[in-house]
Amino acid sequence: MAEAIDLLVWFYNQRAGAENLIKEANNDAGLAAHPSGRWATNCVHFQLVMLAYNLNCWLLLFHREEGVKADELKHTTLATARLRFLFVAAKIWQHAGRTGISYSDQYQERGLFQRLMERLRDIVAGPATFLPVLATPLEC
Repeated sequence: MAEAIDLLVWFYNQRAGAENLIKEANNDAGLAAHPSGRWATNCVHFQLVMLAYNLNCWLLLFHREEGVKADELKHTTLATARLRFLFVAAKIWQHAGRTGISYSDQYQERGLFQRLMERLRDIVAGPATFLPVLATPLEC
């Protein structure tokens, strides 16, 4: 490349972020493994991996604190999210027409998981779209 050094540095810095995301998709989400020799099966696998990645990004935005700016959000890898939210130490119970969840005393993410569940319950449809769950919108 014959451009100025500052332009080259900018170009590679932009590329580095994308390469980190590709590496995460390959390693954490299983994108590097092709489950089949059939094209259609691999297409479905790729779409499921991308759905898992996008749900992880949505979860990051959904459990943010009020008033946090976009550049202050920390990225959570799929492996970390899976350990924090998929393997929940809890028991679901039903009694007298009510359903509840009891968390284990050893589950460290109990407060965060409870906040996520409350925010999910707060989603309601408005006249044209869903109403916001957080009072302040995400700003850059």
